Amino acid sequence: MSCSSTRASPHLTSLLFSYRRQQEAELKLVEEETAKRVEEAIQKQVKESLDSEEIRVEIQRRLEEGRKQLVEEVAVQLEKEKEAALIVARQKEEQGRKEKEELERMLEENRRKLEEAQRREALEQERREEERYRKLEELQRQKEEAMRRKKQQEEEERAKQIKVLGKNNSRPKLSFALGLK
Repeated sequence: MSCSSTRASPHLTSLLFSYRRQQEAELKLVEEETAKRVEEAIQKQVKESLDSEEIRVEIQRRLEEGRKQLVEEVAVQLEKEKEAALIVARQKEEQGRKEKEELERMLEENRRKLEEAQRREALEQERREEERYRKLEELQRQKEEAMRRKKQQEEEERAKQIKVLGKNNSRPKLSFALGLK
């Protein structure tokens, strides 16, 4: 055999390649057509099944079951939400009650402190007034003592003057007699 017979000619290779591409294209068309027919057959069978009374009844039954289940789930959820809201409301009410009690306690404590402060202030004011009164009494006593001393001093001065001046016969009379006889 010659070399040319064992090797494929470029023309033959090109023909083979072209033939292979054509077969692949035909195979692809067959696959597409088959898939299209299968899809159409499935759609036809589904349509026929859906059109049957038995399937319609089953669909209706399932829809009713689904609605019923949904209604039950919604009712359960609403009940849970209602209970949660009640719990929150009770907690808020309890918190409000505690806050009110705390406020009342604070107000009572403030009132008690105010009364205590007023009582202390009244006692302090009374003490200051008593101290002021004692000081005034002391001043009055001192003034009276000073006036008494001044009056006594004045009386002593007057008595001395009277004695010196001889008024009120407080001084012995001196008589001078001339012995002229």
